Amino acid sequence: MATIGLVRKLSGHSGGRALIRNSGTFGRLVSASQGAPLASSPSALPRRSFSSSSSYDCAIIGGGVMGTATALHLIAAAPDMKIAVVERDCTYKYASAPRSAGGIRQQFSLPANVQLSMYGIDFLKTGLAELCQGVDVDPDVQLRENGYLILAREAGVESLKKNVATQHACGATWIKLYDEPQLKARFPWLNTEEIVMGAFGEKNEGYFDPWALLQAMRKASVTKGVTYISQEVTGLTRGAGGRVEEIKLKDGSSIAASLVVNSAGPMSSNVMEMCGPGVAALPVKPRKRCMWLVKVGAEGSSEGWPNPPDDTPLTIDASGVYFRSESTGGRFVCGVAPPDFDPDSSYEDLENVREDLFEEYIWPAMYERAPAFESLKVENSWAGLYEFCTLDQNGIVGYHPDVPNMLLATGFSGHGLQMSPGVGRAISELVVDGKYQTIDLSIMSFDRVLKNEPVFEKGCY
Repeated sequence: MATIGLVRKLSGHSGGRALIRNSGTFGRLVSASQGAPLASSPSALPRRSFSSSSSYDCAIIGGGVMGTATALHLIAAAPDMKIAVVERDCTYKYASAPRSAGGIRQQFSLPANVQLSMYGIDFLKTGLAELCQGVDVDPDVQLRENGYLILAREAGVESLKKNVATQHACGATWIKLYDEPQLKARFPWLNTEEIVMGAFGEKNEGYFDPWALLQAMRKASVTKGVTYISQEVTGLTRGAGGRVEEIKLKDGSSIAASLVVNSAGPMSSNVMEMCGPGVAALPVKPRKRCMWLVKVGAEGSSEGWPNPPDDTPLTIDASGVYFRSESTGGRFVCGVAPPDFDPDSSYEDLENVREDLFEEYIWPAMYERAPAFESLKVENSWAGLYEFCTLDQNGIVGYHPDVPNMLLATGFSGHGLQMSPGVGRAISELVVDGKYQTIDLSIMSFDRVLKNEPVFEKGCY
């Protein structure tokens, strides 16, 4: 992808069973759901003895971070399971996670999402290493706990306070509210004009290397016995009771599985359509998100404002524009959700970065919030796909009611990377135990789609 490289100056503007028994201590209880197995799920994994090498207990469609986290947790919970991960491109050229900002935060409005990311940070710090014990894998994902800083104008203050109260109730007490004078004192590079309050994660938030996480989880999964199949899924054959009996691949071959997990990310609705007529559609669409790598001038602003430092938190402005430091040397990653139009996209369209977003929205907002950004050099730009849930921008997890042996793990609308370890554990619990053992994700079930009852996450940016 071509580097832009233009110099510009702006002026004037206690333990789930599924994990504990095979993986040491990691996987402690976060928020238990101790009720009966979910009505739409089997009480235990249906077991079949296969003689063919192309038949599996579980086939996971989509081998990005969500599918790979599911495979790793599942093989850890049930080492005798025969698991395949079918991934269309094992080079991950267009995979969403490596093209993201790599952020992790607990600043969400829904308890389930807070808890998923609390598990996520524990996983990055210790859980990945514990699940990889005995495997030649480097679990260092280059975590930088620089924090998230979410800024609010007057109209957003009450919502911010309510969100932080939810986060504290879930145990994320490291999220602190800062009023305007406190923001100015803590972040001297920040122009607080029109900003009334901010929420800052003093630990357990920041960014990491998505590629390192994906590769570590994949290598560990393969070493433990998971098979990765580098093929595109082209069709699904259903049989008695609507169950998927055969997964057809682009090379003309096929595999069979007792259980199928749809974690195909931006293309997960395409997989759902392969089930044929009469199957409720998945409201997940591929939406393009563009990012830029910029370098700030060494001298600060012409008005004397200092440069944001190399440990600048991932700052989400009230405008929706975000930026964070990228390693050292005055480099920053930035982006925004398209404020004007947001059409469905495709892998082929990722070569087309919307440079107008940077010129018209991102750079002016960055300069307003941090005046040292008046002089920037754009060093690179790229695009990736969100698995955008059009119902409520929230994840969809659990069994599909029309396909009784298909589990869904998709639709996280930009939060899938940080939540993938928690979702992978949740899927493994449904498979092995028939119910959630740690974080109750029933709020994310497909039932809300059928009822057209969205569950909005207010912390979407």
